[in-house]
Amino acid sequence: MRFDLVTLFPDIFDSFLRESLIGKALAKKAFEVQVIGIRDFTTDRHRTADDRPFGGGPGMVLKPEPLAGAIRQALAASPPGRSRVLLLSPSGRTLTQALVENLAGYDHLVLVCGRYEGVDERVVQTLIDEELSLGDYILSGGEVPAMAVVEAVARLLPGVVGKEESIQEETFQSGILEYPHYTRPRVFQGLAVPETLLSGDHAAIKAWRLDQAVRRTAARRPDLLARPGLPAEVKAVWTQIQAEDRTEELGPRSDL
Repeated sequence: MRFDLVTLFPDIFDSFLRESLIGKALAKKAFEVQVIGIRDFTTDRHRTADDRPFGGGPGMVLKPEPLAGAIRQALAASPPGRSRVLLLSPSGRTLTQALVENLAGYDHLVLVCGRYEGVDERVVQTLIDEELSLGDYILSGGEVPAMAVVEAVARLLPGVVGKEESIQEETFQSGILEYPHYTRPRVFQGLAVPETLLSGDHAAIKAWRLDQAVRRTAARRPDLLARPGLPAEVKAVWTQIQAEDRTEELGPRSDL
């Protein structure tokens, strides 16, 4: 897998690509990253990459010529059909784990970092396969979302994360939020680690974690439990929790 990051500010990615999981994975060549500066494709002495929008209005728009040149360079060495060009934009489709898994199936992702008021629409129409957003809020540019895409996709690639089971149990991988975690000490500020986790009973620990994951999802993201395609074991626990809640609402039976 190769990522090409097309940006006005290449230096933003320096520490991200050196540190932690991404830095280690790049060092052992689990995937490749190339950062492409848009200004390198300008033709004037001021290296102008943006201009005022036609029709007036505030802000600036990324010019089509240098941006298109940067994207075309990214695509030049890639076989047809194995690349996907993504524009990071607040107008795009919201990034989800399902979409991340789909993107991990490509050989090459070109991540175009929008800036200012946006990019010339003709670049979108001719060179962009899809627009992506992290959520319903505004950032100054697409560099931070591009980092999120790189890390989310890279985690699914062979040799990036040490233990495969750690990926399989993560939030959203099973369609729900992850269970709570504990480590030493056993008691912290008067709060003790749940006894089940100290029992050594692996079946009981697995059941507790699933129950806690479903309860946390119901409290924080109930919309996830209404989605189709939930695993059967999640549905079973959710049905049981709902039945318990209905029983508590009714209260003890009173015989007159």
